[in-house]
Amino acid sequence: MADRVCAPAARGPLREGETIVLLDRKGRLYLKRLAAGRDIQVRGGTIPPGELIGAEEGLAVRSSLNEEFVVFRPTLAQLIPNLPRSAQVIYPKDIGAILVWGDLFPGATVVEAGVGPAALTLALLRAVGPEGKVVSYEIRPDFADMARANVARFYGAAENWTLKIGDVALELTETGVDRVLLDLPEPWTVTDRAWECLKPGGILLGYVPTALQVKSFVDSLRSHGGFTALETFETLMRFWHVKGLSVRPEHRMVAHTGFVTIARRMQKRHAAF
Repeated sequence: MADRVCAPAARGPLREGETIVLLDRKGRLYLKRLAAGRDIQVRGGTIPPGELIGAEEGLAVRSSLNEEFVVFRPTLAQLIPNLPRSAQVIYPKDIGAILVWGDLFPGATVVEAGVGPAALTLALLRAVGPEGKVVSYEIRPDFADMARANVARFYGAAENWTLKIGDVALELTETGVDRVLLDLPEPWTVTDRAWECLKPGGILLGYVPTALQVKSFVDSLRSHGGFTALETFETLMRFWHVKGLSVRPEHRMVAHTGFVTIARRMQKRHAAF
């Protein structure tokens, strides 16, 4: 029998069906599901679900091997790298930049293309809130199925989310949209349709991994004549080890993952603007 899926709660006691994270003494994270009658398996030991269901977050519990864990609901930064997936996710450091530089706001209407496992979708649904709207395009049906499952499991019912299977470069029909976000290998194929889709002042954002893709996308924006205020950047994140007198950068860091390019839609197209 499949686990009962429970829409995530923002606060309050932990409920059956919710996803939780267990943190051990070394800060390692284990993503688990609370299911009544099914012990949680972690590092060779077990934890009865009855110890967690109905408890508040931050509870310290011990497994059958006497190893201590602290239980929380996962943050987006913890959840996204651990999403079930068959495609690469956008890293939390890039999603944070996308939300801020893309100027996402409650009530916004957003189109995204290239859904993958729905990492960005989850963040967008939170950002626009119940009054906003997210329309997602995904060309691969198997990725779309996984995105639906991840949104249902980690967000819950999303009546303001529409997932369309198809090529956004050919099938984008929405108008009056506030933001268009493209996680595609060739975002420049969507430049014309994105301009028609966006409101004046709206933001088009592209996320690509290579410099040559950035150049092709920026060239298309400049030659189109309907976009201005172009900016391209990447985000680099380095954690630090802080323990006693040992304060130093971690040996590994999340360096280059992708480039973010943003542009604003003008009211009219201008030749070689």
